[in-house]
Amino acid sequence: MSDVQGSVDPGYEAVRDAFVRNFTHRGDHGAAVAVYRDGQKVVDLWGGTKDVDGQAPWAVDTAQILRSATKGIAAAVPLLLHQRGQLDLDAPVATYWPEFKAKGKERTLVRHLLSHRAAVPALDRPLTPAEAADGESGPAAVAAQAPFWEPGTEHGYHAQTFGWLLGELVRRVSGRTLGRWVAEEIARPLGADLWIGMPQEETGRVGRVGKVEAPRVPGAITLRPKRAVWAAYDDPDSLTRRAFGAIDPLPDQNDPGYRAAELPAAGGISTARGLARFYAATIGEVDGRRLFAPATVALARTEESAGPDRVLVVNTRFGLGYMLHGPASPLLGPGSFGHPGSGGSLGFADPESGIAFGYVTNGHQKGVTADPRAQALVRAVREAIGQQGR
Repeated sequence: MSDVQGSVDPGYEAVRDAFVRNFTHRGDHGAAVAVYRDGQKVVDLWGGTKDVDGQAPWAVDTAQILRSATKGIAAAVPLLLHQRGQLDLDAPVATYWPEFKAKGKERTLVRHLLSHRAAVPALDRPLTPAEAADGESGPAAVAAQAPFWEPGTEHGYHAQTFGWLLGELVRRVSGRTLGRWVAEEIARPLGADLWIGMPQEETGRVGRVGKVEAPRVPGAITLRPKRAVWAAYDDPDSLTRRAFGAIDPLPDQNDPGYRAAELPAAGGISTARGLARFYAATIGEVDGRRLFAPATVALARTEESAGPDRVLVVNTRFGLGYMLHGPASPLLGPGSFGHPGSGGSLGFADPESGIAFGYVTNGHQKGVTADPRAQALVRAVREAIGQQGR
């Protein structure tokens, strides 16, 4: 494909090959991928169109909405507050947010919010897009919500409510919104192009996103989800549908107002380079700056939740704030931690190899946690580092 731009270091040519095939064989319209190793950028590629439905080329600084890959950036904030001694992960949430103890949630711990064990993945009354974005209705709704199971005993993916839970906790502890905290303490010091709440002056960089169909490959085996999975997504009364439908109707992700809102569950925006740079700084120094101390890395990737997920209806694994490597969300290896976004985006770090990875796309295909385009790129990174050795 002639319009793929950027560079790869020697030994990472397989990543370029996989990226090109994402356009020629896997249905990408516009995308970018970046990889850091030991704090140094080794892959930086982009191609296709800036808008999923347009003709203008993807530029070196084009950014895209991350969907749930936002959660990995958002989760860094409470972990960093803990690292600084400002937040106790084993304290009840109500210690910092008294209203949250309503309706049997008084024993919900801070770590339960981060590991999807808070038992409030859905709302009795979904919020409108305007309410979801106003900064007040979401926290008030999750504080008033009765839990769907005893908090701390099981886990279920908090697809939308995760953002209001973490956002309000951070505001109560730090006095700043989560988006502002990210801008001032993560993005600006790192020089990373990522935002939770897009500034007006940067909006021209963001491409339009949309749904695209993955191409059918002749002779390929089509993997269908288990009956229980598609039944859960098909049933409007299931916890799955209610969790993903906590905002109803679904917001227009191309709306400037949505992009400007601070929605830490699914509204973040980044370049692939910014996402990879962020993860690189969680496991080592990037130009002299590091985010996570080793003990905080351990918190991010030590299993807190595993097994049947009440919402995703498959077995999932979570550390504190991060998805962990497994069949539902394959990353680079057993020690990897990160977060996918439904439709395609993916960011993660792998401490053992020193790899940090970011992939963003404007074409959202079906799937929540294991997009075939992102997985092809991960396999290519694994191949490259396998040939080089550690």
